[in-house]
Amino acid sequence: MWEHFVSRKALDIDGVGEKVTAALLDAGFVTTFDDLFTLEEGDFLELEGFAEISAKRAVDAIRAAANPPTGGVPLARLLTGLSIDHVGEETARDLAAHFGTLEKLRKATEEELIALDGIGEIVAHSVHAWFNEKKNLAMLDRLLKYIMLEKPALRRAQGKLKGKSFVFTGSLESMSREEAGERVRALGGSVASSVSKQTSYVVSGESSGSKLDKARSLGVTILSERDFLNLLNQ
Repeated sequence: MWEHFVSRKALDIDGVGEKVTAALLDAGFVTTFDDLFTLEEGDFLELEGFAEISAKRAVDAIRAAANPPTGGVPLARLLTGLSIDHVGEETARDLAAHFGTLEKLRKATEEELIALDGIGEIVAHSVHAWFNEKKNLAMLDRLLKYIMLEKPALRRAQGKLKGKSFVFTGSLESMSREEAGERVRALGGSVASSVSKQTSYVVSGESSGSKLDKARSLGVTILSERDFLNLLNQ
């Protein structure tokens, strides 16, 4: 789970990756995510391969990740990094977009979570259980003493894709799936990680998987990459 927390899609701590966090764990310098932000240069100097300059860079990277110049850590990135079972990058985005703040998500009932597009019973139960575990909440409270969360953005009221939900499967030629998702969100739409009856479109790329079969079985509209680009450019 540490590899998710420090990854580019989460806290994005440059130079402090899976191998470094594993060494920190083995040395007993960290046990929970918040411990990472208490480290000093001397802690890194005790690890193999670190000298004064590299130790300083590691500490600087951790401090920068806690308070990024962009105005704070996006809620979706924090949720991705927490390694909640069944919550990947897209699901984290969906949760952040719907609830807006961590406080609202913490108070969400399992029924409220199940009602969200793309959030099934298994994911809803996992998220609800995580936020009702005392040790998780205690760790999160400690963590929030060190990191600054980005202020929630105002939801887009306009956009030609408002109310439309997209699921991507397979690889796209003209852009990455992450970039395609950003294009959809910029136009007011939403992106889900799984296909449901509420899905508006499934965009099928090269080597599409089981999501394509499920879309067909549910009668969801399937778009080729060209169809998707045409929809964006209409």
